[in-house]
Amino acid sequence: MKCPHCGFDKTNVIDSRSTDVGGIRRRRECRACKTRFTTHEAYELGYTAPLVVIKKDGSLQLFDRNKIITGLLQACYKRPVRHEEINRIVNEIEAELKNTLKTEFHSTEIGHLVMEKLKAIDDVSYVRFASVYREFKDVETFMEELKKLKPDEKSSEDEESN
Repeated sequence: MKCPHCGFDKTNVIDSRSTDVGGIRRRRECRACKTRFTTHEAYELGYTAPLVVIKKDGSLQLFDRNKIITGLLQACYKRPVRHEEINRIVNEIEAELKNTLKTEFHSTEIGHLVMEKLKAIDDVSYVRFASVYREFKDVETFMEELKKLKPDEKSSEDEESN
């Protein structure tokens, strides 16, 4: 492993840990300049066919995790969502897709996975993403989505009176 600071190709591994998504995080130190840096390694389980996305217009594209990251960054702009969470979401989605027996996925399937993960961490980011993904045409559609997030106030009042 080359040092990103001086380019020397000999480093010592100081610490190794498994990551949440099945990889290894290694803390390294350059033998020449003593700079410390972190590397992330992912397991490669033999050859896997590339993932293909079927777009709404029927065209095919290779799966590009950067497109998901871009969409998440836009949805989470100025929200309390850390970049680590965004990377975790993308890693989980990519792993879920690879763990199926399919190699082609409709963009709507991927969008749905993104929305599920986003809904679990931040409601505002979820609604932002949903507004683009579901192409809200009017305020009513937007309000319907908001109502799904908020529990029905009548039903919670009914439970309190019982």
